[in-house]
Amino acid sequence: MPYLTLPEVEAIAREAHAAQTDKAGRPYAEHLAAVAEGVRARGGSDEQIAAGWLHDSVEDDALSREWLEAAALPQSVKDMVLALTKRKGEELEDYARRILATPGALLVKEADLAHNADPARLAVLDEATRTRLTAKYAKVRGLLGLSG
Repeated sequence: MPYLTLPEVEAIAREAHAAQTDKAGRPYAEHLAAVAEGVRARGGSDEQIAAGWLHDSVEDDALSREWLEAAALPQSVKDMVLALTKRKGEELEDYARRILATPGALLVKEADLAHNADPARLAVLDEATRTRLTAKYAKVRGLLGLSG
């Protein structure tokens, strides 16, 4: 069976997250598009770009783990998406270790963190949320060995 194309993956991700908004009330697909573009701009492969589109789908219950396992996607994409899926109650250290152990996942997470920490995106949040998220993103970047 042929694999899904990037436009097909994008369409699936946009549809799966269609009812969701981000913390600033923006359509969630804007975040997915920014992460996919961030992966592409960092020299990521088509598999990494696909994982960028799908990186929050299982974590946010937009798509099921069963859907992902059965999807016409390379195993590397499935592995990256599952590595990037934070589990309930999981320590950030364990999450970071899994990302580092999964080929390709670090670049996708780097693009995700870059968009999450975008000052313009954070500026619309209340100060407590902005402070909490800024600290969390900095901690994850440190655990992943990402500079800045």
